[in-house]
Amino acid sequence: MTDSATGRDPASFRDPTGFVYRRDGVLYRQINAGNEQDWEQFQSSGLYQRLVDRHWLVEHDECDRSLAFDGNAAKVLKPRLLEFVSYPYEWTFSQLKDAALLTLDVQSEAIASGMTLKDASAYNVAFDAARPILIDALSFEPRRDDAPWLAYRQFCQHFLAPLALMARRDVRSILLLRDFIDGIPLDMAAHLLPTISRLQPGLAMHVHLHSRAQKGVLAGDEGKRSERAAQRSEVSMSRSRLEALIDSLRRTIGGLRWDPERTEWSGYGETSSYTPNAAASKQQIVDSFLRRTDGSRVWDIGANNGTFSRMAAELGRSVVAIDADHGATELLYRELKKSTDAHILPVVIDLSNPSPALGWAHTERRSLAERANADVLMALALVHHVAIGNNVPLSHVSSYFARLGRQLILEFVPKEDPRVEAMLIDRRDVFADYSLDGLKTAFNSEWQLLEEAPVNGSARTMLRFVRRQSA
Repeated sequence: MTDSATGRDPASFRDPTGFVYRRDGVLYRQINAGNEQDWEQFQSSGLYQRLVDRHWLVEHDECDRSLAFDGNAAKVLKPRLLEFVSYPYEWTFSQLKDAALLTLDVQSEAIASGMTLKDASAYNVAFDAARPILIDALSFEPRRDDAPWLAYRQFCQHFLAPLALMARRDVRSILLLRDFIDGIPLDMAAHLLPTISRLQPGLAMHVHLHSRAQKGVLAGDEGKRSERAAQRSEVSMSRSRLEALIDSLRRTIGGLRWDPERTEWSGYGETSSYTPNAAASKQQIVDSFLRRTDGSRVWDIGANNGTFSRMAAELGRSVVAIDADHGATELLYRELKKSTDAHILPVVIDLSNPSPALGWAHTERRSLAERANADVLMALALVHHVAIGNNVPLSHVSSYFARLGRQLILEFVPKEDPRVEAMLIDRRDVFADYSLDGLKTAFNSEWQLLEEAPVNGSARTMLRFVRRQSA
């Protein structure tokens, strides 16, 4: 996605065969001259249609070349646009695992069609609601007889290494992908994994031995490296050995498990702080507020177990469910996988440290605020965590919300609420402006308050805002 209605996507520069751009607000992909043969074989083999029919690949329509970005175009494609593109470091364990298994399934199907994935980047996969889907149709090329899988190392760095660290060390290891945008180096993963992982055949082969082989390639003087490079170019791998490699990777990844412990949020629902009557009151207010908003895109910030994300989805909205807790988001994703009609994409993002712009010239991976703009933000029982838990002034919260969306449903939790009292029990209360009136004042410059309603049986208040045009 680009900032303007027309222009080349600044992140689309690594693949010489083509790139993504926008013309009059429409997303296109250009195939450069001299590279159209791979696309034509991809289609004529039937592989493209099989992947689309299985919902493994985003659909692409061929367009007239007059829509090309420049004169170097051989073909112009128009991919189906996803509502929101998330990044691997924003996924739960099961999301990354499902994306890895999808990549292997696609590679197996490609091999059967005489083709191969020339790259296996996790960024070639996005989520269409709670379903992983490949978005790069130019990742395929004809497979040379007995050729090895050149994307093997990339697959291990983008998928296997982070999954192993998440399962064997700490689920938050996925955040290493923020710093290592080309995947977690295998020598680093081998060093961080527990010693017992060396006794597990899949991890021993694909991480530890793979890392040692990679070090061997990089070791020595320039002459030796050139000799090794020449030897690698002559390495052969029969189709049966290649299929065995894919099967080994699939079994290794399938054997990795991570189950959320009862963390503060994975066992905490949006209505757990309420009496049954207060919970019913909150749900009724949110439902009525949602019905008085317009637009199709809802971001539920602090979604937790997804109760209100589901409420928005039932009204026909497309929802991004954002939460900082891996356990809560993992459980939500597992539930959403059981339903094919839930238009909810769960992601793990900490609002106090949201995903930044990353990569070359800060343009390859866009920040949360740069990627899209929500029609409706829901911030339910969230602001006290940001304002008191992270010392963020209410005026700053207001400004950031104004960058993310144009309508806002907010739940204010006052100091007399047990949740806030617990937050302040071991610290000095320096939040003199933290009150309902203080919030209204802080939000007034960027937001117009349309209505408010008390949550019956509680000290909390629900508010509905619309962003001012000048904000």
